[in-house]
Amino acid sequence: MEPRVSLITLGVADLARSRAFYEKLGFKASSIGGGEVVFFQAGALALCLFPRESLACDAKVSADGAGFRAIALAHNVREKAEVEAVIEEARAAGAEVVKPAEDAPWGGRSGYFADPDGHLWEVAWNPHLPLAADGSLSIPP
Repeated sequence: MEPRVSLITLGVADLARSRAFYEKLGFKASSIGGGEVVFFQAGALALCLFPRESLACDAKVSADGAGFRAIALAHNVREKAEVEAVIEEARAAGAEVVKPAEDAPWGGRSGYFADPDGHLWEVAWNPHLPLAADGSLSIPP
């Protein structure tokens, strides 16, 4: 397997609500998907919104269950002050701020919000992992 993530798919309760939320954060929906799924280009990878029941059916697993799933998506920023700004933008779009921005023990700053379906997003500034001009993140070998 080539070590790469190409697409992140989020199971959502209300596709229209979730699409509107991500569009308020600046994501631009693709014309593909036929109204059954929504795709957004997200840098080098894509974000897909898929109705929760349909995603469970596709994966042949139960759609039951809620709460913490031991996963968080991350949005790294270039400057420390951007952490609060992005979290506020998410709150204004309808997110729940679950952890306000604070200095982190690893030397950066981070906070968390949850989208309308409870998917956790970390917003982080990490001085040890600067972003390239195109927004990509390169982990040192």
